[in-house]
Amino acid sequence: MSAVLKPLRWPTSAAAAPRLALWTAAEIAAATGGTAYGEFQVSGVEMDSRDVRGGDLFVALKGEAMDGHRFLDKAFANGAAAALVDREVDYPHVRVADTTAALMALARAARERTTAKVIGVTGSVGKTGVKEAIFTALERSSRGAAHRSVRSYNNHVGVPLSLSRMPARSRFGVFEMGMNHANEISGLTAQVKPHVAVITTLAPAHIENLGSMEAIADAKAEIFEGLAKGGTAVIPADVEWTDRLRAAAEQHGASVIAFGRSASADMRLLDAVPDGSGGSLVTAAMGDVRLCFTVAEPGEHWIDNALCVMAAVHAAGGDMGAAGLALAEMGGLKGRGARFRVKVPGGHALVIDESYNANPASMRATLAQLGQTPASRRVVVLGSMKELGDFAPGFHAQLLEPIMGAGVDHAILVGEEMAALAREMGKEPQRPLGNAPSFAHCENAGEAIAALQEFSLVGGDAVLVKGSNSVGLARVVEHFTAREG
Repeated sequence: MSAVLKPLRWPTSAAAAPRLALWTAAEIAAATGGTAYGEFQVSGVEMDSRDVRGGDLFVALKGEAMDGHRFLDKAFANGAAAALVDREVDYPHVRVADTTAALMALARAARERTTAKVIGVTGSVGKTGVKEAIFTALERSSRGAAHRSVRSYNNHVGVPLSLSRMPARSRFGVFEMGMNHANEISGLTAQVKPHVAVITTLAPAHIENLGSMEAIADAKAEIFEGLAKGGTAVIPADVEWTDRLRAAAEQHGASVIAFGRSASADMRLLDAVPDGSGGSLVTAAMGDVRLCFTVAEPGEHWIDNALCVMAAVHAAGGDMGAAGLALAEMGGLKGRGARFRVKVPGGHALVIDESYNANPASMRATLAQLGQTPASRRVVVLGSMKELGDFAPGFHAQLLEPIMGAGVDHAILVGEEMAALAREMGKEPQRPLGNAPSFAHCENAGEAIAALQEFSLVGGDAVLVKGSNSVGLARVVEHFTAREG
């Protein structure tokens, strides 16, 4: 007897369809107080029609200058399963009074239904890299049951969007929180309600708006306000404001793990040596336990980041071995340390992409790492550091010391604020550390590309591209990495 194969019929009703990972129409309506039109399930949530993928819920947000409802056709053309809207539309949707408020409500519902251990991450420098490393460690040990905010979705829209995307089955959730004014993290941490609240470090980022380092410390410490009962604060032990952070955490009932090189650190660095591949072999102590692991990312700052990651994973009850493996395998993120080999006359040049963000502390850290990078010539393309206010001229001028310490041969300075550094580099007489490198001062990324082409990279060169995101130096990286290297 021969069998006859029959085509499988796709489910024709919501009851017959296999449940997707995230939300049903009824659940979205219940969470938002809206009305569902159509029966559907969604596997993701997206607010940008260009990023919509098959099965997503498209949230049509309205701002002062933009209305997401204008992009419904594009969202559904890209595969949206439904939309969250404030009007009737000719697509499956949930209708609400206010889509922004509805997104917040969906985020609350996601947080309330999960049993995941939640980690919140903030800090002046290193938030995204630390968040990614914590996630990678927890995803490995939980076999894919970890969730995190993607990109730098760390503001009043990005955080609820990231929460709303968290599957109910998640065992861990890792969320980044950013700010440039006081009281912003308060609102974000109230949504995230972390069990573990991490501050990577403190630096004069956004000092224009906050006025002092003490105010920056207090603004970052707002993350402790949302801590779940019995939560843990992970703080840097090597900054001047450690005691201030500790007091703020303890005020909210948190236990504290301090990480760093200080003798008082709970997660304490014992030793770090180069691993021969640009990274470090690290030995650390947590109480009576010694940890030995490799950090693939180059630079002294990543040794500190690694201690932070280990402390956070420990506080979350994660697998420390998996954390060590994650740190050994991590590569640089786009705009935050990614490295590219670019074909140039005589071989290849190394391009280091730090184009997403810059402040005085991160500038010094990446310049120090450039100084340890083998190269025939070291070149920097440095963009203005924003939100420094009246402190800007001084902080920019002070970059001459780390530039010379790194052995930079040529500097391309981009943006109005870099005029202070250009003046400093042009001063005479010769400096104790030697002659300042040759330099060019440009207004924008286009001029920087032309200046770099005029300089003529050759094989063996190393180029660091770093500046605040608004300067647009990603264009410089894209121009040279678009070639086949």
